[in-house]
Amino acid sequence: MTAPAADAPPPAPPALRLPKQRGVELSLLVSAVLICVYGYATVGITRSGAIPPDAAAYGAGLGLPALSAHLAVRFRAPYADPLLLPIAVLLNGLGLVLIYRLDLETPGDRAAPAQLVWSTLGVALFIGVVLALRDHRLLQRYAYVSVAAALALMMLPILFPPVNGARIWIRFGGFSFQPGEFAKILLAVFFAAYLAANRNALAYTGRRVWGVQFPTGRVLGPIVTIWLLSVAVLALERDLGTSSLFFGLFVIMLYVATGRTGWIAVGLPLAGVGAFAVGVLEPHVRVRVQDWLTPFASIDAGLGPSQLAQSLFSFAAGGMQGTGLGAGHSTLIGFAAKSDFILATAGEELGLIGLSALILLYGLLVARGYRAGLALRDSFGRLLAIGLASIIAIQVFVIAGGVTGLIPLTGMAMPFLAQGGSSVVTNWIIVALLIRVSDSARAQLPDGDTGTATLVEMSAAPGSGR
Repeated sequence: MTAPAADAPPPAPPALRLPKQRGVELSLLVSAVLICVYGYATVGITRSGAIPPDAAAYGAGLGLPALSAHLAVRFRAPYADPLLLPIAVLLNGLGLVLIYRLDLETPGDRAAPAQLVWSTLGVALFIGVVLALRDHRLLQRYAYVSVAAALALMMLPILFPPVNGARIWIRFGGFSFQPGEFAKILLAVFFAAYLAANRNALAYTGRRVWGVQFPTGRVLGPIVTIWLLSVAVLALERDLGTSSLFFGLFVIMLYVATGRTGWIAVGLPLAGVGAFAVGVLEPHVRVRVQDWLTPFASIDAGLGPSQLAQSLFSFAAGGMQGTGLGAGHSTLIGFAAKSDFILATAGEELGLIGLSALILLYGLLVARGYRAGLALRDSFGRLLAIGLASIIAIQVFVIAGGVTGLIPLTGMAMPFLAQGGSSVVTNWIIVALLIRVSDSARAQLPDGDTGTATLVEMSAAPGSGR
């Protein structure tokens, strides 16, 4: 056996692999399901003095899809972030508990069974995405197909009658859904693919105006055109909540792609000007702005509390520890108690402590999505993960801000928590894509295998911190 030459390079260290942590994920999933079953039983005890007879069926209806999703992740995305799936299951399960609790006040309008069916469909699509999509970079090939499909989906509701002043629904027979919910994922794919392909041109070409360097029209024009078209369609449909979401998504992804804070400085004033113009010109929005500015005006006029005023009363009644599940009166809000205002039920019956826990769960979900994106070296995966996580973050801010009186109300659904089949299905697809991205980020296989590098290589790469 010969000794190695004195000038031979040292052997390369093995690629660093993070632990799979699927056991951690499974234990967190069991805890999430048990918490939701406990909440379901608590509602029954509060309302009727006994555990609901279908509590076991509820636990199975939530636990079996969660276990199926875990098995799909275990075998096809073994290095995925172990927190993403349990957080989604916990939020979805708590949403079912809150909707069931509100159903007890409206026996003629039961929404929890339908929501459970939609949640199961969402988990099935989650499993399908995890199994079928082996590499997130495959989506980059379908950028223009995605944007064409997104625009088509957003225009479809124009052909149908408005619901509560907005044309955002497609209804036929007893079936209805919001195509704009699916369009936001497709637009995130397009934005990520286009910005990744033109990242250098966006960041280093163009003219500087007032300290902000704007790219050339040839580079920035296509993506701005697509964004303006989408916002214009949504304005025609009076879907201002989704319009705000798309604007925020556009600015955030543009900032991440270029690393220039000037886009934030330009985006915020434009958002303010746009919101002011819509509030003045659009009667439907003007009413909401007036209600936001004077939430108790209807009480002074002898007409009773408005939805926003009743929501504020619910938060006040909850105090620090809440009234307890099943012991609140948030149903006084009216027809939107299970959808737009479901956070008021959480605030009243879980209190500030429970509400803070919910917000922290959303914050952790968004943070893990950002972390997965920043760990990737390919620009498309990074932008896609940050864009998808930002969709959840913007929705939570807009909805929570609206029901607490921080900003005017917009018609959007709280992710996983609120009633809405299209919303819960879309959110499960977002989590599936984040699972796929986080698996690529944490697997730490050499480039050419999954498109990621080892942690050592990433830290040594120039510009890796951007």
